[in-house]
Amino acid sequence: MSLIPISRALISVYSKDGLEPLAKLLHHYGVEIYSTGGTQAYLESLGIRVITVESLTGYPSILDGRVKTLHPKVFGGILARREVGHLAELNEMDIPPFDLVVVDLYPFEETVASGAGEAEIIEKIDIGGISLIRAAAKNFNDVVVIPSKLSYKPLVEALEKNAGSTTLSDRLAFAKAAFAVTSHYDSAIYAYFQGDETFSESLRLTENNKVNLRYGENPHQKAVFYGDFDDMFEKLAGKELSFNNLTDIDAAVGLISEFEKDGPTMVILKHTNPCGVATRSTIKEAWLAALAADPISAFGGIFISNVPIDLATAAEIDLLFYEVLIAPDFAEDALNFLSKKKNRILLKLKKLNIQNISVKSLLNGVIVQEKDVLTEGKEICKVATLIEPTENQWKDLMFAAKCCKHLKSNVIVLAKDNQLLGMGCGQTSRIDAMEQAVDKAKKYGFDLQGAVMASDAFFPFPDCVEVAERAGIKAVIQPGGSVKDQESIDFCDANNMAMVITGIRHFRH
Repeated sequence: MSLIPISRALISVYSKDGLEPLAKLLHHYGVEIYSTGGTQAYLESLGIRVITVESLTGYPSILDGRVKTLHPKVFGGILARREVGHLAELNEMDIPPFDLVVVDLYPFEETVASGAGEAEIIEKIDIGGISLIRAAAKNFNDVVVIPSKLSYKPLVEALEKNAGSTTLSDRLAFAKAAFAVTSHYDSAIYAYFQGDETFSESLRLTENNKVNLRYGENPHQKAVFYGDFDDMFEKLAGKELSFNNLTDIDAAVGLISEFEKDGPTMVILKHTNPCGVATRSTIKEAWLAALAADPISAFGGIFISNVPIDLATAAEIDLLFYEVLIAPDFAEDALNFLSKKKNRILLKLKKLNIQNISVKSLLNGVIVQEKDVLTEGKEICKVATLIEPTENQWKDLMFAAKCCKHLKSNVIVLAKDNQLLGMGCGQTSRIDAMEQAVDKAKKYGFDLQGAVMASDAFFPFPDCVEVAERAGIKAVIQPGGSVKDQESIDFCDANNMAMVITGIRHFRH
């Protein structure tokens, strides 16, 4: 187990919350404690003898406290390996080795969030503390590192279990937590200087918002969720949420946010792709229209509404197996009815909290981008053809564009009367997506005469609008930007079709 007793500790923390039990336990085991400033005063108020870091280094705290622990006698005692050569050097230079380093960093993010001025924020960039954490974590074979107040209690438990000693696995676990703290802290500082605190928020990988999931995308994959799920949702019924549930819920919330101010709208998703979307005068009608688009794919899907679910709608939804049903509220009788099936998850969406930053692991790092939160409005569209869309076609084009944005590329969406009729997604060519969309619509009995089409990117050839025209499509919305745009425009002009160009591409990989 490689048990190492703690005989000497350095404690320098910002937050004293929860420190007392740890400090008293160290005192109980006769640990020699070094400390600085406010931490020293706090420990002495508990009746614990403290040796000042100043007496070790021979230097007082200087530059308004900016330099306290940055000294070879401190870092030498932390970084020395417990081997003959290093221990001899420590002895020669009268440097005591430290077995434990306890740090809690200056609250940089909290200071930024408080609206403080730049001078105060800069002073909350911890230099000595973060250096202590990194040094102790590097030397985890011989030194225990406590990187934040969240680890005070776990250390107490480890020490009580092993009578004042720690195991190698304990020290390694604390070191991992330490580097998570330092990487997050540095990311938050970087985000501040970039002028975007939301990046920091999306990397909030701390123990206090960590939820272990049953498994990842597949049973052989481990998975963890970091975030405040309860801030967005109230779980009303159903089994434990899975990795795939959370991924689909994220996609569902992203799409329903497009319809936040529209009439009653229901979205059905499968593997993050919407396979049914409709807006109607009642949510029951919206559900039936959304389901009609692809009742087979809807089985086992994720359903989300932008208005409360009533009993009549609940009775219709209950006829089909689903994983998750999300709505801003549920009528009491609807909730009682739906809750009878214990495994089906019911979520009340408390607020639409869409982050502006997307983070994804990639290669040997991460890739970060702004989320695609731009949605086309009629005012930014350019009519490229001789004829303009009718008023109803404009409405359907805007509806189709919202759906198109949330499907995997290559994407084609066919819609009419605020209803998704067919879609092609995840295809390696645009013509394949086009043909898939038409085939889907026909499979479920939709008449495409007078329908509209949306594309997530430009048409490299006029083949898609040719297929659309044969199917009865009368209006098209697309980003434009191809060197062959005019060929598609000319075809539309020759066949009494309207085409609108947005100038905004919505690739989704």
